[in-house]
Amino acid sequence: MSRFAKIPATVVTGFLGAGKTTLVRHLLSQAQGRRIALIVNEFGDIGVDGDLLAACGIEGCREDDIIELANGCLCCTVADEFLPTMERLLSRRLPPEHIIIETSGLALPKPLVKAFDWPDIRSKVTVDGVVVVVDGPALATGRFESTAEQRARPDHDNPLEEVFADQLACADMVLLNKADLLDAGPLTALTAALKNRLRPGVKLVATRQGAVDARVLLGLESRAEDDLAARPTLHDTAQDHNHDDFESFAVPVAAVDDPQALAARLGQIIDRHDILRLKGFLAVAGKDMRHVVQAVGGRVSGYYDRPWKPGETRTGQLVVIGLKGLDREAIRLGIANAGTR
Repeated sequence: MSRFAKIPATVVTGFLGAGKTTLVRHLLSQAQGRRIALIVNEFGDIGVDGDLLAACGIEGCREDDIIELANGCLCCTVADEFLPTMERLLSRRLPPEHIIIETSGLALPKPLVKAFDWPDIRSKVTVDGVVVVVDGPALATGRFESTAEQRARPDHDNPLEEVFADQLACADMVLLNKADLLDAGPLTALTAALKNRLRPGVKLVATRQGAVDARVLLGLESRAEDDLAARPTLHDTAQDHNHDDFESFAVPVAAVDDPQALAARLGQIIDRHDILRLKGFLAVAGKDMRHVVQAVGGRVSGYYDRPWKPGETRTGQLVVIGLKGLDREAIRLGIANAGTR
């Protein structure tokens, strides 16, 4: 890369649980020696995705190249968090050759893209592309769409629909993820419906577990910061967008004997309380490995990601995200009982 060339940055966005972190892991595994810096932002106080990426074991994926910004949303904390972070990255003796920014699932990409128009950033970095990851099964169930009856109500408000619409409107490429969980007919229908919502020229690719060639995503050369007018939004400024419609909290979990049985009971709790996203780590009795829990809607999965570190407290913690008004005590009690039955 010429020392006069701008550093490309890829913004990876998409709703809660769509598969953004899995996609980023695939991209990092294909870095082939390139210096890639990663900025991860999460909604809530507890960072899970950054921890997962730091433990990925991918050669060249160093912990100091992963910067985690928790307890917020980049589209709302541009001046306070994002710009200082970018300045620190750019001032390194060896700056990154590519920057990947994984937003929280509730983030709006356009205010973030606007930040690249700041003089100190614009002269050195360009937005190579905005990649939106879509949860195919969630879209198929109508999670992001209001019914005609709901739209007819004077007090109608669907924050999920608004966030999803803004993410699609800013996209340069859309990944219809978890396509393997859809039958051919619904997949074809969803693909056609999504294409009708995208700007001309935006590519749509069906993926499984976020697996896509890095050459497809890194090198779009969209220069999105020069194309803001073509990316409409319902929230033109960060001030128009707040997260009062959503809430997040963490639940400590004692060591469990059977993570599969716990997963089944977590699915029931998620359905009962309409939890949008649940994720975190568990300690499993008799196991020296940390167990990861990932849940979107009623789908709960888990796997062991790494050994517990020497001296590390072997304890579990799950992050719960949902619409405002969750019955926190009932959820905490349900999770506690689920792990002890």
